[in-house]
Amino acid sequence: MAKKTKDDTPIGPTGRPYQGFPIPAPLKAHGPARIIALCNQKGGVGKTTTSINLAASLAEYGRKVLAVDFDPQGALSAGLGIPTHDSLTVYDLLLDTKRDPHDAIVHTNVEGLDLIPANIDLSAAEVHLVNEVARETILSRVLRQVAGEYDVILIDCQPSLGLLTVNALTAAHGVLIPLECEFFALRGVALLIETIDKVRDRLNPSIRLDGLLATMYDARTLHSREVLERVVEAFGDDVLETVIGRTVKFPDASVSGVPITEFAPEHPAAQAYLRLARELVARGAVA
Repeated sequence: MAKKTKDDTPIGPTGRPYQGFPIPAPLKAHGPARIIALCNQKGGVGKTTTSINLAASLAEYGRKVLAVDFDPQGALSAGLGIPTHDSLTVYDLLLDTKRDPHDAIVHTNVEGLDLIPANIDLSAAEVHLVNEVARETILSRVLRQVAGEYDVILIDCQPSLGLLTVNALTAAHGVLIPLECEFFALRGVALLIETIDKVRDRLNPSIRLDGLLATMYDARTLHSREVLERVVEAFGDDVLETVIGRTVKFPDASVSGVPITEFAPEHPAAQAYLRLARELVARGAVA
C-alpha cells in the first residue's frame, strides 16, 4: 500500500507528496526553442528512450519539437522509424556548417515532432573536428539556424564525455540526466555534474541542470528503492518527481518504431512520460 501524508496525499517513489502537474496551456506562437541535452556517460540508462517519449509527449501537448540524434549508434532515429543509411545526417551538418540544417530535418509520424538523424558516420566526427577553430560550438551554430521554429530541441547524447557531448552541452540551455536506479549508474553522476560545471565556467555560462530523471525503477526491489533514496538525499529537488518504471513495453515500442505514447497510450509508462512533460513545463524547463 502506498504511503500517505497526514492530509491523505500519496507519497511518490522519491519520498515527496505526489503532485498532479496540470496539462500545459496551448502556445499562441512557436519558438525560440529551449535546447535540452540528455546526457549520461553510462550507457543503457534510458537516454534514448527518454528522448523519444519525452519528445512525443511534448508534441502531444502542442509543443513543436526537434529531436537531434547525437549518438553514432543512431538509436533515436531507429526508435522513431527513420532510415538513415542514405539520408543527410547531423554528421554532414557538423562537417559543413554552410549547409542548410533544414535539408537534414525529417518529419516523423508523430505530429509536431521532427528529427535530425544520425548514423555510424558520426563516430568519425571527433577526429575531423579536433583541429577546427571553436570546435566545441559547432552544434550550437547549426541549431541556431532552426531554433526559432521550435519550442524545444532535445539532443540525445552518446554515452561518453567526449567532444560530441561537450558540443551538446555548449549548445544547450539545460541538461536532463536520465539515471538508472542501479548502483553503478549512480557512481558516474558526480563526474557528469563536474563536466557540466566546467562547460558552464568556460563555454556556456547559461547552462543549468534541469533535473535528474530516475529510470528503470522497480518498486519491488530493495535495491531500486535504496538507490532512488540515495539520489534524492544527494541531489534533493534536482531529482524530478516523475519516475520511469521498468517495462518490456519500451523495447516493444522501439521495434515498432513509434513512441510508447502511441504504441501503448494507456500503459503506466506512457502516462509517466506525459507526466514528465507536464513536470518540465511546470518547472519552467519547457515553455
